Amino acid sequence: MNPVIRKWRNWKHGRKFAKLGKHCGFPGEHLKVSGHVELGRRCRLRDNVILRANPGGKIIIGDRSGLSFYVIIEASDLVEIGERTALAEFCVVRDSNHMVFGTERHWRLTPLIARPIRIGSDCLIGSRSYIMPGVTIGDGAVIQVASVVTTDVGPYEVWAGNPARKIAHRTKNVPRFLLRQSEALIRKYGVKADRWDEDPAADTIGQDDVAYGALDRDEALSAKQDDESVEEGRAD
Repeated sequence: MNPVIRKWRNWKHGRKFAKLGKHCGFPGEHLKVSGHVELGRRCRLRDNVILRANPGGKIIIGDRSGLSFYVIIEASDLVEIGERTALAEFCVVRDSNHMVFGTERHWRLTPLIARPIRIGSDCLIGSRSYIMPGVTIGDGAVIQVASVVTTDVGPYEVWAGNPARKIAHRTKNVPRFLLRQSEALIRKYGVKADRWDEDPAADTIGQDDVAYGALDRDEALSAKQDDESVEEGRAD
């Protein structure tokens, strides 16, 4: 990519966040961010990602995590993602859903039920997966492609399916053929070194910035909503 375009996109998209860590990358042309969204250091967001924090909700993403093409995250309460976690293409993480039981009214008219979602560090969420409200995913867990996660996932567990269920653990009771396969691959290719872990100072370069443009936008939106509420009250 042209370095001028890269710098322009990083500056343009970086202003959309309530809090932004150093050295984040936004190579895509389109990135939609609304509400209170915090991004850690050295995160990378690809094209057509949507991050929507509704009033009172927050999205918090840890250092060096990445969101691939067309990922959607929506928070009415809280969606928190740890460090070095990756969400592959077309994943959806939404912490709320419409109330559909106990009434015949149209779902659009019923209250939203919101429960926080927490995804740990070093996780991998496969393409087209859906993370449901109230789910906690432990550190190092892997969610296979096109899974619908409706319940908590333990650390280093591998889950798959719709609804998703545990199919394995990354280090416990691993079948012998998989262990032999892993050992052969490690002997042949080794394990890549993490250059940021090798340089402890690399992750502490600079301090987090506050994107005042995003905060001003949120305050203006809140003030507008308050004014509209007052006008509606007068009309009544």
